[in-house]
Amino acid sequence: MNKLLIATVVSILGHITGWFYMQAQFKWDIAKSLPWIILGGIPMNILFYYGTRWYYDYFGDYWYVRPIGFGMATVVFGVLTWLILNGTPDFKTLISIALSAVVIAIQLS
Repeated sequence: MNKLLIATVVSILGHITGWFYMQAQFKWDIAKSLPWIILGGIPMNILFYYGTRWYYDYFGDYWYVRPIGFGMATVVFGVLTWLILNGTPDFKTLISIALSAVVIAIQLS
């Protein structure tokens, strides 16, 4: 399988895990517990570590990795906040999400 595809999937999973790690406290009480905080960070960090590593292996330069990660974080946050927390994005937020998708597309092209 293509290293870029693997890095992208792992990074998206890292951002999804990160969203639940940080935002689930506003939806479920269990996410306010110390075990959630301690144990939740482990899979998230592993996913981010390998996603970053495989992006770097593919591109050979870190400057591709950061904009992709920033864009993914914004898109994942926007989508999951809307779907799970019913946070309705305003026009400025929708523009930011769209611009983040453009940044991802530019870096992956």
